[in-house]
Amino acid sequence: MIKGIGIDLIELKRIQNSMEKNKRFVERILTQKEKEVFISLQNSRRKVEFLAGRFAAKEAFAKATGSGIGKLSFQHIEVLPNEQGAPLVQVQGYEAYNIFISIAHSREYATAQVIIEEK
Repeated sequence: MIKGIGIDLIELKRIQNSMEKNKRFVERILTQKEKEVFISLQNSRRKVEFLAGRFAAKEAFAKATGSGIGKLSFQHIEVLPNEQGAPLVQVQGYEAYNIFISIAHSREYATAQVIIEEK
């Protein structure tokens, strides 16, 4: 049974501006494991896309729960690639649920959709 659906869309330029203005922005959004992937990316554009995708994914998850970011922290939500590169999400306190996620990028935007389902 589906418990929630969330979607988010973010401008890449907004994320890039936040990264440039606030050095702690990346630390606030990404978990340690996500930062390791972020740092390994060679291209600055790809770093912006990665961060924007994770931001959108975490916002979409929070929307799917019905609570939004506030009760949840960006640090409670972790989105890492599986062996094929597809995103997998793990969330503290939501281990009893199946969580499905999709992230996409365009030249100007990143978007993510999350579905939370009872196991």
